[in-house]
Formats: sequence, C-alpha cells, structure tokens
Amino acid sequence: MHSMHDQPFGRMSNHRPVRLVPAITLTLALTASALSVGCGKGPPPPSHAIAVTTLRMEPHPITIAEQYPAQVEASNTVEIRPRVGGVLDRQAAVEGQPVKAGQILFEIDPQPYRAALAQAQAALAQAQAAKAQAERDLARARPLSQLDALSQRELDAAEAAGAATVAQVQAAAASVQTAQLNLGYTTVRSPIDGTVSRAQIRLGGLVTAYSTLLTTVYQTDPMYINFSIGEQRLLQLQRELGRAPDQANRSERQFRILLADGSEYGLPAQLNFIDAAVDQRTDTLPIRLALPNPRQMLRSGQYVKVSVETLAPPQSLSVPQRAVQELQDKNFVWVVDAESKAQTRDVTMGARVGADWLVDKGLASGDTVVVDGVQKLKVGTLVSSR
Repeated sequence: MHSMHDQPFGRMSNHRPVRLVPAITLTLALTASALSVGCGKGPPPPSHAIAVTTLRMEPHPITIAEQYPAQVEASNTVEIRPRVGGVLDRQAAVEGQPVKAGQILFEIDPQPYRAALAQAQAALAQAQAAKAQAERDLARARPLSQLDALSQRELDAAEAAGAATVAQVQAAAASVQTAQLNLGYTTVRSPIDGTVSRAQIRLGGLVTAYSTLLTTVYQTDPMYINFSIGEQRLLQLQRELGRAPDQANRSERQFRILLADGSEYGLPAQLNFIDAAVDQRTDTLPIRLALPNPRQMLRSGQYVKVSVETLAPPQSLSVPQRAVQELQDKNFVWVVDAESKAQTRDVTMGARVGADWLVDKGLASGDTVVVDGVQKLKVGTLVSSR
C-alpha cells in the first residue's frame, strides 16, 4: 500500500492536475503593491493645459485714424453772366477745357453797341461845340457890360448858358464812356484761371444783361475738401497741431484723402478753415482742407473720404480685434492669471486701429491676454502659452 509521500509530485490521490501560480509573478505583484502603499500616492496625473496664443499688454504709441465722408469743392466758382443783352454771336472757349484769366469765352453781337457809341460820340461833339460858342458869347458880353452896353441880366444869362454847356459836355462824355463799356462787354472774358463748364446758351440765343447764365468757370487748383468732425475729435486734433513745431507739415501727415475706388490721393492736404460755430443739428464742426490738383483728377461735387490721424494718449493699450468677445452688448477678453488659469475680464473698447482695438478700460500694463484659442476656454482652465 502506497502512502501520500509516494505519490508523484504535483498530483493528488485522485490523479487530477493542479495549476500553480508562478512564484516570480506573485512576488512582483506583491512588491509593486508594497511600494505603492509605502509611497502613499501614485505618479502625478498627466497635464491637461490648453495651448493658447497670448499677448502681454504694454503701452506703445498708437495712431488713431478715422474716416469721414467729404465733398470736393472748387476753390473758386464764378458764374458767367453777360453785362449787356443781345444775341450770342460766338462761343470762343471749348467746354471742359482750362482757361486763363482774361481769355475770351463768348461774344455778343456788337453792332447795336457800336452804333450807340457813335451816337454818344456825336452828342459829345455837339455839346463841345455848344460849349465853345457859349464861351465866345460870354467873352464878348463882359466888355459890353463894363461899358453899360449890356445889362447885368443879359450878362448873367450868358454866364449861365456857358455853365450849362459845360455840364452838357460832361454828360455827353459820360455817355460815350458808357457806350464804350457796353461795347467792351459784348466780349465776355473769364475773370479767373480755371476750367470752363458746359455752355447754357447756344449760338443765336438771346441773352439778358446780368440775368442769363452763360456758363460756370471753376478754379480747380487747389481744390477744397469739406467735411464735419465731432467736437471731441476736433479737440484731439487741435492738441496735436498745437504740439507740432511745424503745423503745416503736421497737418499734411494727419489728413489723407481716399478716392471712390479706395485708392489714396497722392498729394498732401492742408487744414484751410475751421468754422467758428458748431452745427447744432449734428454737434459737429465744419472743416475745410486745401488740396493741390495739378492733374485735374478731382472735380467739384465729387465725394471722397478723409482719413484723420491723431495720437492716442501715451499710456494707451490695444489688443487684436479677434481677442475681444462680445456678449449681450458687452465686451470681454480672456486673461491668464498668476496660476496660468484662464479668466474673463470685462473691457470697454475705444477706436479701431487697423486690425487692433484701442482699450479704454479693463486692462492694465502687464496683463496677459489670450489672442488665439479662446474657443476651448472655460473659467479656471489651465492654459499654456505658445
């Protein structure tokens, strides 16, 4: 009879196999468990910081540019009206072309005025003859009066007749001068250098003195740019001009003219006029700029935009516009606190400067603002700058 010690190793009496845990595996598991209990805590959890792009707030010079609608006006506009009436005989100037001061624009039929001049000259000659005869009569009457051959009354009449003829000569001479002026007025000339507009009367048309509009001459170099600016903006502008050593050059840098196609006019504009009173309807002040126009690119009545540039206060801050969030008519930005966590900050924004936005309130120098990556942020989110 065999005893238990006589059984082969690893088998029971009923001959069933027994699976044994490997000693090495069991030892490693027990060792890891013991180490874990001994240290008190496991390895640190993986970081979940969100990568964002940030910008540190620092004051820097900021130039603010705002655009205002404006209208171009000729520096001088003259309506050409005839000083005498008659039939329009000739149009000398070409419509739309530049003219010089004194250049002939139109001619009115001069024949009636030549005849009037000849008639006035004849009347003058007649008056001069009568005056000469009165002077001779008076010369004969004075000796006779001294000899008592002529009464005092007759002498007085001769002297009065002589004085009347002098007045007649003066009146006739004035009539001749008027006739000469009227004849000269039949030639209509430009009073200024400029560009002649469209003729309003064609050849053969009847014109009335001082009433009929023949055409308009525009002085187009320089041109005026008229626009209106708010009181607060004007104060900033005037302070800038006051600080500038050369006001003319400073104003040239502050005003840029933008044409209808968005392009910038190449020549500088200078501040020409500031109205004395604020428009009560709009709370704005009319301003006028003078702008050279040698190539005749600008026309009277044309619409342009004026870009006005001023410097923001020295401690001003700005952020990219994409960093500013809007919610229920309020603006806020995401900032990174001392623990590298995201927080929201309400801000009050000022003027837009290109792709940036001027900050009026809410941020201070040294603040870190999140620019890109705000879509994944929540209050308290751990962030890392990149």
